[in-house]
Amino acid sequence: MTYVIAFGRFWYDFIVGDSIALAIGGAGALALGSVLVHADAVTLAEWLLPTTVIATLVISLRRA
Repeated sequence: MTYVIAFGRFWYDFIVGDSIALAIGGAGALALGSVLVHADAVTLAEWLLPTTVIATLVISLRRA
């Protein structure tokens, strides 16, 4: 059981790291981008990812 807990802690530390806002922003951008691509809104999806990266970076830096 300790291996399972250690595995979960590793992935939490790897994905979240120091900022949960960046992890949530990245996961949300990927999920929304996937929905937009499947809805044939590829141009909007191309603008979504860079905009989300910049927005989450600004949010993360304001908190620091």
